[in-house]
Amino acid sequence: MDDLGLDLSGLLRRAVVEPTGRTVGRVRDVVVRLRGQDYPPVAGLVTDLGGRSVFLPVEFVSSWAGARVAVRTAHLDVRGFQRRAGEVLLRADVLGHRLVDIRHARLVRAYDVHLAPRGSELVVAGLRTTRSVHRRGGDASFHDWRSFEALIGHEPTVLVRSTFGRLRSLRAAELADILQDASDREQAEILAVVHQDPELEADVYEELDEQRGTLLAARPDCDIAQVLSRMRTDDAADALMDLPQRRRATVIAELPPQLRAALTDLLSYNQASAGGLMGLEYLAIPEQVTAGEALAIARAARNATLETSVTLHLLDHTGALTGTVPLLRIVQADPTTPLLDLADHDPVRVTPDTDLADLAVLMADHNLPTLPVVGPDGHLLGVVTIDDVLPATIPAAWRLRDPDTRPEAEPRPLTSRPS
Repeated sequence: MDDLGLDLSGLLRRAVVEPTGRTVGRVRDVVVRLRGQDYPPVAGLVTDLGGRSVFLPVEFVSSWAGARVAVRTAHLDVRGFQRRAGEVLLRADVLGHRLVDIRHARLVRAYDVHLAPRGSELVVAGLRTTRSVHRRGGDASFHDWRSFEALIGHEPTVLVRSTFGRLRSLRAAELADILQDASDREQAEILAVVHQDPELEADVYEELDEQRGTLLAARPDCDIAQVLSRMRTDDAADALMDLPQRRRATVIAELPPQLRAALTDLLSYNQASAGGLMGLEYLAIPEQVTAGEALAIARAARNATLETSVTLHLLDHTGALTGTVPLLRIVQADPTTPLLDLADHDPVRVTPDTDLADLAVLMADHNLPTLPVVGPDGHLLGVVTIDDVLPATIPAAWRLRDPDTRPEAEPRPLTSRPS
């Protein structure tokens, strides 16, 4: 091996030669150990010695030069190779398999792996994700290893990696898109990592489309209920309807009583209407408070979402909607200003049976991020957000377009020369 390192494709099947020059086996795989966000160091080789897979520690290698791997001793441990948690087999787990390209939030296939020296170690430095090779001096066709997350399929290693994996740096919508394109095995591994962050897991299920019901149905009722309890109420209702009918009642029975009642109410409406789309997490404030008091209430709120919190809803003593106020207007006002002096007392509002087309037109015509939904008595029932309406109006074909490249800078690649 020279200072530029070596490629996995050129290392596999190389002869393993002892000090006397006798060939004792051939390289079958390369074992690396995960080490946080750093480049994984090579721990050793899986070698084929007389038809038996034997582990050769990297410390035993004296030279990588030429078309062979020279070892320092003829006394090798010939016990069968046993994989450990946290280990990745580059040929079995990576080469030819798909990985998550973190920078572009998509699945790509690994066609080769580049190993480079770093100090006294040999580490995984890069991946080639195209069949063709375009070398312009060195390893230009390889991309930095830290830009990818390998889907290994080895459960103990998945659990070790989940504490520092790069998957959790992706947005929920990006993870949902990746899951839509993933195989069953890939989905299982991605979800196992996401499961370590319950809030992210709930957000991912909110973003899923066609496969949400299938992925949820593969889990026990109690697990589904835990995911639903962290979702927005309207999204939880949609997810519940995605389940097979025979599962819905048993899942509902596992939910907390308050959420169970809320979902039962939402499910009584048509899914393509304001009642079916509205959320129950919003900011509702007594109409007689001041701007300062309203901000204190908003700060203490735990059930409102970011999407619904752009507007505060004023209620009279009966719970009827009497006005709305943009949050920004309250922030900019004197804290002693009565909220009634800042409010729109005739806000655009809809009833539960307002259909999707009318919702979209109203929000576009009035430039509204949210729309309150009221009952016959004027009581506030829920709030529809642009986040609810927009996904339902986007043509299905638009979702098939390739996403734009994420603007974040690609990690600085590891220099191939020893430090």
